[in-house]
Amino acid sequence: MTYALELKDLRKNFGKTEIIRGANLAVNAGERVAIIGPNGAGKSTLFNLISGRFGPTSGEILLKGQRIDHKQPYEINRLGLSRSFQITNIFPKLSVFENIRCAVLWSLGYKYTFIKFLSGLKDANELAEKYMEMIRLDKKRDLLAMNLTYAEQRSLEIGITIAGGAEVILLDEPTAGMSKSETSRFINLIKEVTVGKTLLTVEHDMGVVFGLADKIAVVVYGEVIAFDTPEAVRSNPRVQEAYLGSHVADAQVGGH
Repeated sequence: MTYALELKDLRKNFGKTEIIRGANLAVNAGERVAIIGPNGAGKSTLFNLISGRFGPTSGEILLKGQRIDHKQPYEINRLGLSRSFQITNIFPKLSVFENIRCAVLWSLGYKYTFIKFLSGLKDANELAEKYMEMIRLDKKRDLLAMNLTYAEQRSLEIGITIAGGAEVILLDEPTAGMSKSETSRFINLIKEVTVGKTLLTVEHDMGVVFGLADKIAVVVYGEVIAFDTPEAVRSNPRVQEAYLGSHVADAQVGGH
């Protein structure tokens, strides 16, 4: 069986310190997976390995059956995997429309195109307009990205991520720094714009985790100790002992 994303006995050492210790994970196409675990568990390192920022010490990473370990981030992106970061990663001095269009250009095969020719690219412009509507920033089309609110900047980053045409999307703590109302709206936005796509997200807010994920992968000391539905993970004694503890009873779907 070919998975959207698969990790096989993945390991990463920094010097003599082993951070990722034989992680295994198989994600089906279209699944939404939340990766959780205590601080220092290796979640960010795992994301960095998958997206190509780090090369593994050993093991394999497969994207739609093709090995991507040791490929450069831009090569992985072109194969259909895109990542957003904890720190908002946008072009602050470009407009909302221009930010989205930059991502669209690559997905349509235009690569780098001189600005003076962009106005004539009807397909790119129409697609950029479509994505702006999806992320509900069409009314701020010409506003510089730096002048958006924090939540709007995060929405723009999601738009850039999906506009590149990626089938597998990695979101690193997408709701960090948001209020409860912003978080609720953002979860709904993520659900809408990732329909049909494979989603992996690192998230600390258990309300977000249980409200968004089809499955949860629990990482402890560099290993995936559980990978199952939210209900199964919530009742898993090993997970409760290793991480969730008393939070399990409080973390209901759509809860706080």
